[in-house]
Amino acid sequence: MATVDHVIIGTGINALVAGALLARKGKKVVLLEREDRAGGCMMTEEATLPGFHHDVMAATFVLFLTSPAYAELAGDLGRHGLEFCHTAHPTAVLRPGGRATVLSMDRAANVAAFNGLAAGDGDRHAADVGGIEADAPFLFALLGGDLWSRGTAKLLAGQAWKRGLNGLKAWIGEALVPARGWLGTNYQSEDIQALWAPWVLHTGLTPESTYSGQIGKVIAFALEAAGAPVVKGGAGRAVDAFRSLIEEKGGQIRTGVDVARILVEGGRATGVETAGGEKIMAGSVLASVAPGQLYGRLLRDHAQPEEQAGARAYRHGRGNFQLHFALDRAPDWRAEGLDDVALIHLSDGIDAVSKSANEAERGMIPQTPTICVGQPHRLDPSRCPEGKAILWLQIPDAPRVIKGDAAGEIETNGTWDEATREAYADRIEAILAAHIRDFDKIRLARRAYSPADLEAMNMNLVGGDPYGGQCGIDQFFVFRPFPGSRNGTTPVKGLTHIGASTHPGPGLGGGSGFNAAKRLGG
Repeated sequence: MATVDHVIIGTGINALVAGALLARKGKKVVLLEREDRAGGCMMTEEATLPGFHHDVMAATFVLFLTSPAYAELAGDLGRHGLEFCHTAHPTAVLRPGGRATVLSMDRAANVAAFNGLAAGDGDRHAADVGGIEADAPFLFALLGGDLWSRGTAKLLAGQAWKRGLNGLKAWIGEALVPARGWLGTNYQSEDIQALWAPWVLHTGLTPESTYSGQIGKVIAFALEAAGAPVVKGGAGRAVDAFRSLIEEKGGQIRTGVDVARILVEGGRATGVETAGGEKIMAGSVLASVAPGQLYGRLLRDHAQPEEQAGARAYRHGRGNFQLHFALDRAPDWRAEGLDDVALIHLSDGIDAVSKSANEAERGMIPQTPTICVGQPHRLDPSRCPEGKAILWLQIPDAPRVIKGDAAGEIETNGTWDEATREAYADRIEAILAAHIRDFDKIRLARRAYSPADLEAMNMNLVGGDPYGGQCGIDQFFVFRPFPGSRNGTTPVKGLTHIGASTHPGPGLGGGSGFNAAKRLGG
């Protein structure tokens, strides 16, 4: 029977951050992963052809690069091989008519370009990202720190003193504006509206969601300031760096180990028991899992009825669909200025984004999905053979449970079977091919992953939801995952809930793992 200081269930970004911070403090740490590989949504595979290295799910590390976790771990992770690749043009939107709008990492250039699209829109952009920059200490503490804490209370009190109570109320009210209100009110150019509208989907929201406007401004600020970096060699190399660091400090990462239950004695977590019957005793347990896994499976013998009911009522969001291509050469875009852009959205703007998201939320396969196209080979040529190319497509509009096809063309039986997956992939590919010259001639291979495929690879991606649960305001901030939640604590002493289902939510920032490790002395 092994005994450690901390046992961590799962090996996603939050688990890895927590494990690294605790191991660096000399704590004996073991991370247990059910699958045969570590990393959660960070995985790199030759998914299409030999020599073509695809990030199957997570790919862009701007949230990690700008996080407190990276600020503290950067030196150590760099020693263990973590390296980022960048481009000066992090994102763009390409509309159906073939018109592209590109964002650079040069604010002055963006202001000039946007003012050229509509008088005053560039100035509005400068005001929006400048406002986020000015509010950064306050805003990012709310977005990433322990909300239910004395520190946050002091922060809010300080803002109330600085702004006045009514000023603070006004700031909060403005922060709750949906993206449709933010973009439709402030930007005259439909191209600029189309540039930002799709980004809210990557936070589990829609243009109509409360506070999606503020999140859109944060994304605009982050992309302009830090770009859309990818890991050299693939996202899996980030996992390798974490593993190497944790093992250097005496910790362990064990794969292929399914935790069957959390051991509880006298109301305190004392360790875990694996499906194979092994018991690992620990001073504390951190669980990077979805609420249904925690309260319906791991704590099934100890969860109270209200916790079990809360887990059953917890809502998961839209599913994700991934599509990867191996190409014989770099794509020749019909629109100019896209060759070195990291992430290109194929979308016609706010209404198009709202339509596709709404169709997916209603269980329909979208007629015209919002498509995000990544060009990792432009940032990191090592991803594929010389002269070749890869494309990474993420479609955040896929129903978890299929009720039909919005276009009335795909026959469905209610499940993401192979035929349905490939038919949807055909629809997506047709949209993509219309924007690239001779796409059929350079296309070597493709690989699609449906929401069902993603859940099969990671049981915490319930219905293919990559955001750990629906991110509406009633399931976010101090209310994540439940209205009574407090900083990842649970009714079981010594048990901390981390991961995308807890504050500060999804993404590669590692925030909940960082906060938990700090509370535990990491």
